[in-house]
Amino acid sequence: MDGAVTPLSYRGGKFQHPDKTADGAARASVPLARLETLWVNTGTLCNVECAHCYIESSPANDRLVYLTLKELEPFLDEARAMGASEIGFTGGEPFMNPEAAAMIGGALSRGFDVLVLTNAMRPMMRPHVCAELLRLQNAYGGKLTLRVSLDHYTKESHDEERGAGAFAAGLDGLCWLIKNKFQISIAGRTLSGESEGQVRNGFARLFAEQKIPLDANDPHQLIVFPEMDERRDAPEITTDCWRILGKDPRDVMCASSRMLVKRKGAAKPIVLSCTLLPYDEQFEMGESLAAAAAPVKLNHPYCAQFCVLGGASCSG
Repeated sequence: MDGAVTPLSYRGGKFQHPDKTADGAARASVPLARLETLWVNTGTLCNVECAHCYIESSPANDRLVYLTLKELEPFLDEARAMGASEIGFTGGEPFMNPEAAAMIGGALSRGFDVLVLTNAMRPMMRPHVCAELLRLQNAYGGKLTLRVSLDHYTKESHDEERGAGAFAAGLDGLCWLIKNKFQISIAGRTLSGESEGQVRNGFARLFAEQKIPLDANDPHQLIVFPEMDERRDAPEITTDCWRILGKDPRDVMCASSRMLVKRKGAAKPIVLSCTLLPYDEQFEMGESLAAAAAPVKLNHPYCAQFCVLGGASCSG
């Protein structure tokens, strides 16, 4: 790990060996059961800098550079040949990328369902982007879903995470999407330490007040993500954990998805096992989706915090 202080999750020898946990047990791994979703990281640049961003996106972070349609197209074709049904676009803020709409259109034209994760703020609301989105909406309708990040149902908590005015700007973008009949969902987080039930109740009140036509109790319409922190102690997942926890490895995100990124200074994109670990080289899996079909070793705190124990998936 970078820096002088070892995160608590890594102390005691945890997450050091790809095949063994600190106490010598066999580390769990997840085979690729089927490729359902190809995630595309459009670049880590973002118009805001969140206090707890999963991948440290910001107006200055270009560790993952803008992907282009030309670079993406071979992976779209390979994903289609492998039977994938969904392409997910994430960042950073996807609409910072000048070719975002072209890449979304390229995925839609190949018959994929497309999910775009956005904060619905200024990058999305620029007139030319709105026009491109309306064109795609008219052409492909329900094949396109935009998931808007609203970290909390109150302005105070959301703005504390994303900056003053972020809540109002995000709601404005969300209302524009609703007005133009886009298929939408919301991504919230348990930032405040509330239970998931409390978070859903709070969003239900917000949806009623703002006339947002979503059901806060539907996990596909409101996705509530668990918090992750490498500084927190996290258990290592062993092969025995599947039986002990009553979990099926086929339900873990890396059993059905991969992510495409392009690192700064790299000649070409690379495939990773996970949307949440873009900088950890042990999760690099090759330059094609076929090469990335190997099992994923759960050798990171996020594997426990988000996926196995958190029960979450970026696809929702």
